[in-house]
Amino acid sequence: MGKGSVVNVQYPARERLANLPTPLQPLLKITEQFSRPYGGPKIWIKRDDLTESAMSGNKLRKLEFIIAEARARGCNTLITCGGEQSNHCRATALAAAKAGLQAHLILRKSSNNPPDASEVPDGNLLVDYLAGAEVSLYPLREYLDRLPQLFEHWAGFYQQRGDRALCIPTGGSDGLGIWGYLLATEELLEDCKSAGFHPDAVVCASGSGGTQAGLTLGVALCESRARVTGYAVCDDSEYFVNKVAADVKDWAERYGQSFDIDKSRIHVIDDYIGPGYGIATEEIYQTIALAAQLEGILLDPVYTGKAFHGLLQDIQRGHYRGCENLVFVHTGGQFGVFPQRTGFQKSWSAG
Repeated sequence: MGKGSVVNVQYPARERLANLPTPLQPLLKITEQFSRPYGGPKIWIKRDDLTESAMSGNKLRKLEFIIAEARARGCNTLITCGGEQSNHCRATALAAAKAGLQAHLILRKSSNNPPDASEVPDGNLLVDYLAGAEVSLYPLREYLDRLPQLFEHWAGFYQQRGDRALCIPTGGSDGLGIWGYLLATEELLEDCKSAGFHPDAVVCASGSGGTQAGLTLGVALCESRARVTGYAVCDDSEYFVNKVAADVKDWAERYGQSFDIDKSRIHVIDDYIGPGYGIATEEIYQTIALAAQLEGILLDPVYTGKAFHGLLQDIQRGHYRGCENLVFVHTGGQFGVFPQRTGFQKSWSAG
């Protein structure tokens, strides 16, 4: 297998939805102020927030393969799940509309309170409704206890109507969705080659594990020396090591590949989750403001803001010494800024 491309792997059908390739850009001011003084690397950013304006983010790469699979199976409906402000669900709703499919979103509230019909939707949830998706909101405990049954219920509902649904797991993260970031790995390595370097490290946020799984598998198949690290935004490192390994195994079994990933190649940092999933601290809000003010880059408080904050902290602690070039994969999520607007009140002068 040659460096720079995934070879001896036949990609399945793909529905073109994303604007690719996305740009690779240096973060010059942040590198000079927050990395070089600590012996850290030059920081680059892979702008997967620019895969599309409204469908923005890493999920769209996965959905290109997922929607093609839905068509191959004769499905006209996509059922998926996530938090009330899920980027994946928002992208699925819009991608389904573009592809002429129905979307049904099984969403969990952050509390055990029943949905309040008087609440005005915001952020990703607002876009879900605008895209015409059917939205089912469930209290947190019911969602966690009954998610498999909820999928089964709604798949049966559509079947009784004469429709056929494809059920998509959280984040589109499984052996099918992984194709999106196998292809992205090829693209990223080609970007770096064109810019005159090979990355020593590739960093992303890990929320459902699929993006990290695709990148980890991709660099292995490309025989790249890049070390892929996921910054967990929920769950612990053990969970994500097992989840990435499970996604790769699922991919290998589905598509007849003999590849067996070495868990020692799966690197996860879980030191910056904070109080919990979707809950940011003042430091996270300040980091998001910093990136916006210095680089014109908008991160989010659920995924990329936490991961980028953790990355800068670890650079300053010397964890990336000896690394010359590092690529941070911006996985999108900007709609998540708006429901947390009050958290930024102290951040206007963060830079």
